[in-house]
Amino acid sequence: MEYILVLIGAILRFLPHPANFAPISAIALFGGTYLNKKFALLVPVAAMVVSDYFIGFDSWQSRATVYSSFILSGLIGLWLRNNKSVLNMIGGTVASSALFYLITNLVFLYEPTMYSHDLSGQIQSYLNALPFFRNTLLGDLFYAGVMFGSFELVKRYDPRFLPSP
Repeated sequence: MEYILVLIGAILRFLPHPANFAPISAIALFGGTYLNKKFALLVPVAAMVVSDYFIGFDSWQSRATVYSSFILSGLIGLWLRNNKSVLNMIGGTVASSALFYLITNLVFLYEPTMYSHDLSGQIQSYLNALPFFRNTLLGDLFYAGVMFGSFELVKRYDPRFLPSP
């Protein structure tokens, strides 16, 4: 299943979509919740590396913050593994989206940046990123809902899909 998730994540990044409406955070959450622990945190990063190879890499600072954000989403998924409920899945998804927004728009991590490295620049960065946050949140909720919902439904009817420890 790990390879399928990497492939799905990479392919969906190539299809036309609104900015930041992508499946990678949902894949990280899902992976942390259902995949073997040794692969859980690698799957979203692998999907990003594969697709970034073709789309193009920007700065190393940007890639480091984005990839780190997805690893944190995977850690939220690991927490969800033992705390599964619809409410926790929604809360974990919102937390994942918020962390991505806060981390990837932290101006002090980038050099050069279009914002000053002070409180004013940080506020401007977060304000300008709000439309992207909306799309991130909507995309994460959509993809996480589809992935978690579909898997739980299939699992209910076919026990072969129960996760391995």
